[in-house]
Amino acid sequence: MDVTGAGQGDSLVPGPQAWSGALLGATLEDVQTAGVVVDDSGLIVSANSAAQSVLDRGFEELLGQDSHDLLHRDSHGHAPPRTRCQLRNAILAGRTEHGDSEWFTRGDGTLVRLSWLVAPCSSGPERAGALVLLYEPNRNRGVSDEGGNEVLAPLTELDRLALLAETTTQLTSTLDVDEALRRLAALTVPRLADWAVIDLLTEQDEVRRALVTEHKDGILIEREDLQGPMPPVPEESPMPLSRALRGAASSLAGPATYQGPPDSGIAVEQRRLFTETGMHSAVIAPIRGLRDVLGALTLGRSKRPGAFTAADLPLLEDITRRAGLALDNARLYQRQRKVAETMQRHLLPQLPTVPGVEMAVRYVPAPHASSVGGDWYDAFALTDSTHALAIGDVVGHDLDAAAGMAQVRNMLRAFTWSRPEAMPSAVVTQLDNALKHVAEVPMATMILATLALGDDKLWRLRWTNAGHPPPLLVSHDGRTRYLTEGHGILLGTGMIRARPDAVTVLPPRTTVLLYTDGLVESPHRSIDHGLDRLRRHAASLAHRPLDSFCDLLLEQVRPDDNDDDVAMLALRTPTRA
Repeated sequence: MDVTGAGQGDSLVPGPQAWSGALLGATLEDVQTAGVVVDDSGLIVSANSAAQSVLDRGFEELLGQDSHDLLHRDSHGHAPPRTRCQLRNAILAGRTEHGDSEWFTRGDGTLVRLSWLVAPCSSGPERAGALVLLYEPNRNRGVSDEGGNEVLAPLTELDRLALLAETTTQLTSTLDVDEALRRLAALTVPRLADWAVIDLLTEQDEVRRALVTEHKDGILIEREDLQGPMPPVPEESPMPLSRALRGAASSLAGPATYQGPPDSGIAVEQRRLFTETGMHSAVIAPIRGLRDVLGALTLGRSKRPGAFTAADLPLLEDITRRAGLALDNARLYQRQRKVAETMQRHLLPQLPTVPGVEMAVRYVPAPHASSVGGDWYDAFALTDSTHALAIGDVVGHDLDAAAGMAQVRNMLRAFTWSRPEAMPSAVVTQLDNALKHVAEVPMATMILATLALGDDKLWRLRWTNAGHPPPLLVSHDGRTRYLTEGHGILLGTGMIRARPDAVTVLPPRTTVLLYTDGLVESPHRSIDHGLDRLRRHAASLAHRPLDSFCDLLLEQVRPDDNDDDVAMLALRTPTRA
């Protein structure tokens, strides 16, 4: 098929370039703005000459690469988490979306600040993708002084309002404290200063220098050597940082401020800070939450000649006021997350000891939920030679789901213990009948299995499956098989149907993996794709120790775009009984 590759001339070109030609024809090269075409998974399929120039990368360097991994960066030069990348999420969701002043990496390793616009496009149901335009942010430009250093023009009132609006948007869109601090630094440096220093007070009133960043060679550099624990806040010190950490008004500071005899350990650290950074002028303001002082923000100038004045203090106080509310929310979320994780740990049981059989479990909460959800596992002894294994998923990712999960697990244990000789299907049928009276469990899936050592010294797994992803059996030599037998309907449907049981012999050194759907499901891929991906990775890890097997599966198989929690229970039979 003859197509015109964007910027590459007329030629017979297969693969991604042909795809982009069919999608956009020859129009991309006519766009004067840097333009990159990606497919529906974010892979680059074309780029015009303007994009190649801005990104300092040739066409072949861009073609077929993941746009997120290759280009998008945070202010520290690291690729942002894929699930939290607004640009990548817009591409995958097929949304028209805009992002202002974000970092991208060029071919020479330097970072460039660009705004972006994503516009979905397609040439049919099989060829969907997006056009990504990259362009210079519309910022208040400065001029260079005689030494070549950029001197930013003073902010207009409109610039100040835009900065405050951007501060609110950026800081309230994350509940991660460290990410909020990095965003606060990126909002103020280099726009207002050459340095940003953030000191935080812990819940025990201890001081921690949480972030020190410098603008150098066009990027923000984190100075870890200047970060860490700080001396306590003195009660009577009149020094600017000490006053700010006690909640007093913002103030100006400079090297001379801390040149006299220090009145506290904090003053000693401040003198060191000014010496190491070369700051000749600084402003320091408290970061206040709704009830308490959370810390202080210091902005310093070392390269630009102009000193801060009292006229700069109101803007800084407006910024720190917004930062305080955002950090308050983030801290509250993290406290709730810690409570939820503690609750989850207590809800999920300790593993029993099965002589000769290795067992391992993993639980990973949903990344954007309350960290407690409906995925669960269980394992407990029925008799000296028989153990019960279970894994399940109650609908939801909140405390209601966790409460429902706890009830399901506890009822399952009670029913199983009361009928240790019963088939798994009989116990699950009894559980399904009981769930009609549990409001917190609208629907659930699960697998109940028993592991028993037979007279022939071979281990046998007997199970029933209530609408759950099938267990995976992995032999030591890498052969794999999904245990699709014994499959019945999920719990909570109200339908009455017989539930089947299945049984299989587990040869020596066989691994059995029970897991929840968060390990294999992706909103942009079929479940068959996820199951095949799990099977292939499990086969390659068959020889690994069981703990390593589980950790690497989570790392390699769990989809980046999956917001579900994950539970895993793995067992491995011994070399011989």
